[in-house]
Amino acid sequence: MVATDPLWLPGLSYDETELRKMDSQLSMATSTAGMGRGGVRPGDPGLTVSLAGTTVNVSLGVGIATRSGQGSYRFQLAATSPGTLTAAHATLTRIDLVYVRVWDNAVDSSGLFKADTVYLAGTPSGSPVAPTPGATEIYTVLATITVPSVAGGGTGAATVSTTARQVTVAPGGILPVTSATDIALAGLYTGQARYNTVRGVLEFWTGSAWAAQGDWAAYTPTWAGGITAMGSSVSKGRWTRLGNMITVIGGLKWGSGSTMSSSNITATLPTAALSGSPTTDLVWQGTGLYFDGTNPFKPLAPVISSGGSTLTLYAVRQSDLGYQSPGGLSYTWGSGANQTFQVAYEAA
Repeated sequence: MVATDPLWLPGLSYDETELRKMDSQLSMATSTAGMGRGGVRPGDPGLTVSLAGTTVNVSLGVGIATRSGQGSYRFQLAATSPGTLTAAHATLTRIDLVYVRVWDNAVDSSGLFKADTVYLAGTPSGSPVAPTPGATEIYTVLATITVPSVAGGGTGAATVSTTARQVTVAPGGILPVTSATDIALAGLYTGQARYNTVRGVLEFWTGSAWAAQGDWAAYTPTWAGGITAMGSSVSKGRWTRLGNMITVIGGLKWGSGSTMSSSNITATLPTAALSGSPTTDLVWQGTGLYFDGTNPFKPLAPVISSGGSTLTLYAVRQSDLGYQSPGGLSYTWGSGANQTFQVAYEAA
C-alpha cells in the first residue's frame, strides 16, 4: 500500500501535483478515475470571446483545465487578446479555435509556467472542422470562430460560437450540454442529471441511456384472451411516464395464421397499474378503434382494473352502449384488420 498526504494535517508539505489531484474533487467526475471535469462555470460571463474587427478578445474570468494524471489546474485571467484573425480563404470556409492553455514545464516541457488564451486558426475546407490543440497541451475550449470565404475575415463575416465551450459544475450539479461531443457522453451514475440545451429538457441517466420525463419508449404488448393465435400478426406499442401517470398506445395488425374468438381480448401493459385502497372499485378507461379492412372504424374501449398488468379491449354495442368482446359483436379478423388503443393510468 502506498500512503498519501491528506489535506490539512500539521507538519506535512504538499507538492503541486498532490494539490491539483485533490482539487479534482471540486468539479464533477469524468469517466477517468480521480479526474474532475474542466471548463468554466455555466452562466459565468467571464472568458467571453468577441471580435473587434479582426482582433480576437477574451474577457477576464476563471476556470479549470485538466489533464489525466495531473489533476485540475485552476486559473484566473485578466482580459486578453490572443491574436488577430488569419485572413479568410478566397473560396473556402474555416473554423478557428480559442482556448485557455496552461503551460506546465513539468508536463509539456515548454519551459513555461503560466496560463493564457490561445487563438488557433483552422484549415479552410468544403467541410471545415475546428483544429485540435497539441497532444501535450493542457487546455479548456472557450469558443470557435467561423470565417467564411470573404477577404479579411472581419466581424462583418466571421462569427463566434460558444457551442464547443467547455463548462463544468460541482459534483452532483446539473450540467448544461450543448456540443455533440458532450451530448454523446454516457452518464456516470444512475440518477445523474443534465440539461440538454438542444432538446430543451432535463435528462436523467437511467444506467443505459439519457431520458427525460415524458420521453416515449417502445414496448410490445402481448395479446391473449380472444386472440387465440397470433400467426404473423404484428404487435407494437409506445408508452411514456410523467411521475406516476402512464400513457400507453398499442396496436395489433392482422397477419396470416391469426385467429380471434368471441372471448374478451387482453393486452399486457408496460408496467402494472396501482393497486390497493386508493384505487379499489376504480377502473381506468381509454379509447380505441377497430378496423376490419373494409368497413368504417368501430369503437373499442380499453379498461384497466386496479392493480392490473393487462388491459381488456371491449367493443361498444351501439343499441345500449354495453361493452362486449369484439368477437362477440362479430368484429371480423382478417386481411387488413387492425385494432389500436390509447389509455392513461396510475402506475404502481
